[in-house]
Amino acid sequence: MVISSFLRPRLVSAAALAVWVPALVTAPATAAPRPEPLPPHPVSAEASLLHRPGTHVRLRPGAPKLPRDMTALSWLVADARTGEVLAAHDAHRRLPPASTIKTLFAVTALPRLSGAALHTVTKDELTGVGEGSSLVGVAPGRTYQVSDLWRGVFLRSGNDAVRVLAEMNGGWEVTARQMQAKARALGALDTRVVSPDGYDAPGQVSSAHDLAVFGRAGLADPQFAQYAATADAAFPGGTRPDGSSTWTFGIQNTNRLLTGSHGVERYPGLIGVKNGYTSGAGHTLIAAAHRGGRTLLVTVMNPQRGGGSAVYEEARALLDWGFAAAGRVGPVGSLTPPAAPRASQAGSGSVARAAALPEESGAGVGYALLGALVAAVCLAAAVIARGRDRYRRPVGTDRFTPARGQIRAAVRRVRPRRDPWGP
Repeated sequence: MVISSFLRPRLVSAAALAVWVPALVTAPATAAPRPEPLPPHPVSAEASLLHRPGTHVRLRPGAPKLPRDMTALSWLVADARTGEVLAAHDAHRRLPPASTIKTLFAVTALPRLSGAALHTVTKDELTGVGEGSSLVGVAPGRTYQVSDLWRGVFLRSGNDAVRVLAEMNGGWEVTARQMQAKARALGALDTRVVSPDGYDAPGQVSSAHDLAVFGRAGLADPQFAQYAATADAAFPGGTRPDGSSTWTFGIQNTNRLLTGSHGVERYPGLIGVKNGYTSGAGHTLIAAAHRGGRTLLVTVMNPQRGGGSAVYEEARALLDWGFAAAGRVGPVGSLTPPAAPRASQAGSGSVARAAALPEESGAGVGYALLGALVAAVCLAAAVIARGRDRYRRPVGTDRFTPARGQIRAAVRRVRPRRDPWGP
């Protein structure tokens, strides 16, 4: 069969399309995993300011100057009620948080685990407690009230208690994922959770901003606030099957600003929240205090001088400054996450849902490509049929016969005379 020069390229294109489209249809249609979200782009001048390195404060006339002897790598002062950040230094710098990440653990798991419940600890639940971890003294085979385990977390920073509670919450990895999701929901995008107890782990980071967010969220829960403000308690040394104690021993909160110990004076009006230390993170602290109708929240991460008491003294200086500066500083940021943007047009929700379909399921993509394949095959068939009809010539004609007829008719309309193109 002879194929004309006009028809040949169209047949080639149609054949190529018919081969290419099935390849797309048979390709995997599963959505690619989404990358870990980065900190949000600043949506206001204040947010932009907090994301910049350095120290930021907006002093008004008569405002006291910031403390001079701050050595922490990162710190922040905020109003706990409004969420306004009054001053900060490298607020979004990502650093190891040590046990201050237990605030996020409590914000996440405390609502799921009733303090009145009883739990008998197993040996497997204590497997994985890191070497050198702080412990409260949880022992396998003993039955504890969950509230006792929470006191072990808040007061003694007991990693053994965290391990047991995490297993009750669904497991270590499940709890880490829940904490990560909670951090995102609170707008704390600098935090990456690897170890729920704060034990040093590769990639585990947070920031002064995020720790303040966790502290503020926790203090809004009366149960959390009560645990965080407890200076000392009795912990079960032996238990009966009903969870009652056969004997107890005293435990004291490791937050020296709350208890006034180890050479650190108690801070007046302090209401918690959590301190931490590891060799990789250094000393870290979230502290909140109430005075004169105001509640201030400070975070301090890894002071570079002064030993173990420096984190408390630098937090004290920031609290003193914050109370003295009341009404005389402008906010430089906020602990409140930015509101989700509203749809600008009616029907934008439908557009968003349609845009999300390829990520939620690959079936829609497959059906669309299958439809394209059918259309391509039909197009190829139409091209072939049209070409065959157009180029099927009667016997005794050649390829110039149709053209001669059209030209002859046009010339007759202009000037009727003998057609020079006639046969």
